[in-house]
Amino acid sequence: MIEASQRGRIAILTMRHGKANALDTALCNEAIAHFDQARASADAVVLTGEGGIFSAGVDLKRAVEGGAAYLREFLPALSKAMETIFFHPKPVVAAVNGHAIAGGCVIACAADRRLMAQGAGRIGVTELRVGVPFPAAAFEVMRHATAPQYFEEVLGGATYTPEEGRQRGFVHEVVPPAELMERAIHAAEALAALSPPAFAVTKMQSRRAVQEALLRGGTSVDAAVREIWLAPDTLARMRDYVARTLK
Repeated sequence: MIEASQRGRIAILTMRHGKANALDTALCNEAIAHFDQARASADAVVLTGEGGIFSAGVDLKRAVEGGAAYLREFLPALSKAMETIFFHPKPVVAAVNGHAIAGGCVIACAADRRLMAQGAGRIGVTELRVGVPFPAAAFEVMRHATAPQYFEEVLGGATYTPEEGRQRGFVHEVVPPAELMERAIHAAEALAALSPPAFAVTKMQSRRAVQEALLRGGTSVDAAVREIWLAPDTLARMRDYVARTLK
């Protein structure tokens, strides 16, 4: 599901999970394990996807098939994966090779530095179009990453070209596809060259508002989110969305 390789002290994690690197319980748990391992084995991490898709977000087909029982297991794994990436103490660079939709966009935005291949796909959070609310971690990651003047807009479910995504804060650089991985590795090396303790403390400071928001209200928000995701009419909305968009 995730292929791990190393370039010097830079860990390269490549999602290779089905046609769209869709997020399910297994992929989320594997991401958590790889990032935990990278704390000791790497000075920085580059996260990317296989082929033309970074990640299409939550595996809605799996969610519909598994129903409420599956979602009770999946939603905590999804939130933990997002938090694990976002709060990783070492530099994380997202090499967005193609579409980064919904949870895929959140995973990308959890990185410290985000590069997207020019013309490779679209990026955005489509949760409300599917009919589901954001888990607390996902919402706070997007609040942190998005340019404030665009935050309310992007929650509406639109997707954007790489350049439009850059304007909204989703990505920092739009680069030629052939240069994506080398540029991402170079960015990771540059961040890794900084003092690791100073970087870790500075990163913690920059993310403190997110941490405090999750501690303050994350549990109650996620309880309300879970109730909506597990509701029969929400599963019906998901089923309809799958039928309309994932033919």
